[in-house]
Amino acid sequence: MTKPHAIIIGAGFTGVATAHDLAMRGFDVTVVERGPIANGTSGRTHGLLHSGGRYAVKDQESAIECIDENLILRKIVPSVIEPNGGLFVALSESDLDYAEEFIAGCEACHIPIEQLTPQRALKLEPNLNPKLLVAFTIPDGTFDPLRLAMSFAATAKKNGANFHLYHEVKSLLMDGKATVTGARLLDRTSNKEIDLHGDIVINATGAWAGEITAMAGADVPIKPTPGIMVAFERRTAQRAINRLCAPADGDIVLPQRRMMVVGTTSFAADNLDYIPIVEDQIKLMVERAADLLPGLRSVKLRGIYMASRPLIGGGTGRSIARTFKCFDHKETHNLDGFVTITGGKATTLRAMAEKTADTVCAKLGINAACQTKETPLISYRQFYSLN
Repeated sequence: MTKPHAIIIGAGFTGVATAHDLAMRGFDVTVVERGPIANGTSGRTHGLLHSGGRYAVKDQESAIECIDENLILRKIVPSVIEPNGGLFVALSESDLDYAEEFIAGCEACHIPIEQLTPQRALKLEPNLNPKLLVAFTIPDGTFDPLRLAMSFAATAKKNGANFHLYHEVKSLLMDGKATVTGARLLDRTSNKEIDLHGDIVINATGAWAGEITAMAGADVPIKPTPGIMVAFERRTAQRAINRLCAPADGDIVLPQRRMMVVGTTSFAADNLDYIPIVEDQIKLMVERAADLLPGLRSVKLRGIYMASRPLIGGGTGRSIARTFKCFDHKETHNLDGFVTITGGKATTLRAMAEKTADTVCAKLGINAACQTKETPLISYRQFYSLN
C-alpha cells in the first residue's frame, strides 16, 4: 500500500513537530524550507518554556495549552530543557492589585503557584530588586531553541521524513482552481526549480503563512507582530523572572545558558524579511530588565535580535490571543489539498502538530492515532548523521 505523501512548508517548530507526528502515523513526509531549520521566528525566540502564567488572566485557553505542553515536553525532550522554574514579582501597588486576578487565573488553569515573602524570594534570587513586594513561584523553564527544533526534526528523519533545506516555495501547484497538488521549489544551492507533488500540502510558515496562502488565492486571519529582545552577556538569575502585571513590553527576563535575555516589544511590520531594530526599544528593554534585576544596568549587552509572532484573530498586539488554529482550506475557501497551521507558542509546538495531523488524517480518511505525547525524542545531534 502506498503511503500518503504530505508536503510541509516550513522547518520551524510547528513544521518539524508536524513532520514528527505524521511520520509516526505512517505518512511519507517531505519538509521544505528556504533556509536552515529554525530559520525564522523559531530561531529567534527567547527560549521560555511557558507555564501559562502570563496568559492565565485574560487568555486562559492559551494558558492551559502552555501548562499542559510544558509538562509533556519535560518528559519527551528533557535534554534541551533547563527546568529552572520562574517567579512572578510585584514591584508596585498596581502589581499588587493584579495579584488577585493572577492567583485566580492560575487556579482556573491548573497552574501551580506558591506565594513568597520578599525575604524568601531574595533568598532564591539574591539579585532581584530588593524593593519587591511579593513574589510567586511558577513552573516556567527554558529551552535551547535550535536544539528543540532539531530534536523533533531528527526524530522525524529517523522515521523516514525527508528535509529539503534551502528550497524556497515559488508557487503552489494546482489542479485547476480547486485543489493544491504540490509546490514549485527553487533549490537555492543550485538555482534550479523543481516540482514536488503530494497528497496534502501543509503551510507551517508561521508569520509568513499569509504569503503562502496567497499563492493559492486564499488567506488566513494572521497578524504578524514583531518584537525585539536584548541579551546580556552575564547570567544574574537562575529562574525566569516575570513582572507581576498584565502582558507588557519587557515583562520577563530569563536565563539562557550563560546569558540573560529580556523581552519583548510588540509592534506592526510591513516587511517580515526585514525588521529594523529601533534604539528606543533597546533602551526600554534594558530599563525594564533593570527594574527586575538592577545589577543588569552594569552588564554589557551581548546582542539584540527580533522575532515575528504569528498571531491570529481580532484585536491588536498584546490583546490578541496566543492560541493556535488549523485551517482546512476546503472549509474556508473550497480549496482542497491544503491546510494551514499558525498562531501558538514554541511551548505548544507538539499540540499544534497533533491538531494538524488530526486534520490531515480526517481529510484523507486515515485512521491513525497521535503517538507523540509519550514518545521520547532522539538527540538533536543525530539529524545530520541520519541518511
